[in-house]
Amino acid sequence: MSATLPFHRRPGTRLALRYLLALVLTVIFVFPVYWLFIISFKTPDEIFAFPPVWYPKSLQLANYHVLFKDGDAATVGNSLILASVSTFFAMILGTIAAYSLVRFRTGGENLAVWIISQRMMPPVAIVFPIFLVYVWLGWVDTYVGLIVLYTAFSLPYVIWMMRGYIEDIPLELEESALVDGCTRAQVLWKVVFPMARTGLFATAVFTFVFAWNDFLFALVLTRTEVTTYTVQVTHYFGGQSNFWAKIAAMSVLGTIPVFFTVAVMQRYLVRGISMGAVKG
Repeated sequence: MSATLPFHRRPGTRLALRYLLALVLTVIFVFPVYWLFIISFKTPDEIFAFPPVWYPKSLQLANYHVLFKDGDAATVGNSLILASVSTFFAMILGTIAAYSLVRFRTGGENLAVWIISQRMMPPVAIVFPIFLVYVWLGWVDTYVGLIVLYTAFSLPYVIWMMRGYIEDIPLELEESALVDGCTRAQVLWKVVFPMARTGLFATAVFTFVFAWNDFLFALVLTRTEVTTYTVQVTHYFGGQSNFWAKIAAMSVLGTIPVFFTVAVMQRYLVRGISMGAVKG
């Protein structure tokens, strides 16, 4: 029967075409990552060679050595501190706020919509007023300043996401804990947090990535002490020439923490997204 079907409609052919399409898309998306890593190990001659050198003759660690020697790699540590601490505070405060919205109807039915609408505000519209306030407070180029800012900008997203996860937790479980003598804080710690664990991890990953990738606020509100890696990369672009080896090496260093964070949290990430997407 299959012999009478056109070639492109045969089951084996359709499956092969799907695999071929998947392979092509994989190559398209993976190649830029591969090229970034390879450039970070190339010599200047190999970087500018034509035709392109697809892989270096020997791995050059000098590009990374220069970053650590000059102290530029410390900016990755700054980004890690800022993103991690701000994510921690945003998750704690945002989850408590979301619990209040769900269980106590704080602010009525429209407060949650107003909160998430704050994420729609373009950062460039408020970065200058924030800069003036930070100058007055003495928070420019400090960890405290950026942690407070990242936490504040992450809260709307955390509250909105955790609100959906907490709504899925049966109210009877909390009532049973209260009857057993738990305080409201204990209910939050012993019942809500464990039940919404996958949602917590999924939201935390995205919150971390948002803070990690920030450029505008870090550019305006830092100078030398708390420079993040996203700002440091721009220092390698010049009017006359660009230091592509440093750009690639710094980009690789900036990619590794996010890669490991997503890899470690992948199980919770997939389950958390699925739990938040499926209702009823």
